[in-house]
Amino acid sequence: MTDNEQPQLSIIHSKGSLDWAYPTFILASTAAAMDKDVELFFTFYGLKAALKSTDGLKVSPLGNPGMVMHSPVGPDWLRKVDLNRVLPGLLWTLPGMAQLATWGFKKQMLQQGQVPLDELREVCVEMGVKMTVCQMTMELMGYQQADFMSGVDFAGAASYFAQTPQTQSLFV
Repeated sequence: MTDNEQPQLSIIHSKGSLDWAYPTFILASTAAAMDKDVELFFTFYGLKAALKSTDGLKVSPLGNPGMVMHSPVGPDWLRKVDLNRVLPGLLWTLPGMAQLATWGFKKQMLQQGQVPLDELREVCVEMGVKMTVCQMTMELMGYQQADFMSGVDFAGAASYFAQTPQTQSLFV
C-alpha cells in the first residue's frame, strides 16, 4: 500500500437478526473512526439491517448456543444467570419468547452504554460508511429501493467486488 492509499474495510452482512446487526455497525463505525474507508454490503437476510425500519429485527437464542442471555431486570443473582444455558431450548420456541429475548437484549445493550441500532446506523452514515444493498437479493426477496434507509446504494455482487478489490473483508 502506498502512502496516499487509505486502508479499507469491507463487511458483507448476511444475517437477519438484531444481535448480528450490532457487530456489523460497531465494526464499521470503529473502523471509520480510525480513518478507514468502510463499505458494507447487505445480502440475503442481512437486507433487514438496511431497511428504513429495524422493528422487524429480533433476537432468538434458539439455535444459538453461544448467545449469553442475562436478565436485564431483577435481583443481582438473577442478572448473573445465563438464561440460555440454564433454560431448556424448547422454552425459546414458546410464543412471545423471541420478543422477550429481543426486549432483554435491547435493554442490556442500553445498560452497557450502547446506542440503539437506528442511532448506530446514523452514526455510520455521518462517518461516511458506504452501504450497498445487493440488487439481486432485493428483487429475490420482493423489496423495493424505497424500503431502504436513505444513503444506501444498490448493486450486484460482481459490481461490489469490482469496487472493493484491495480491502480487508469480513463476512458477518
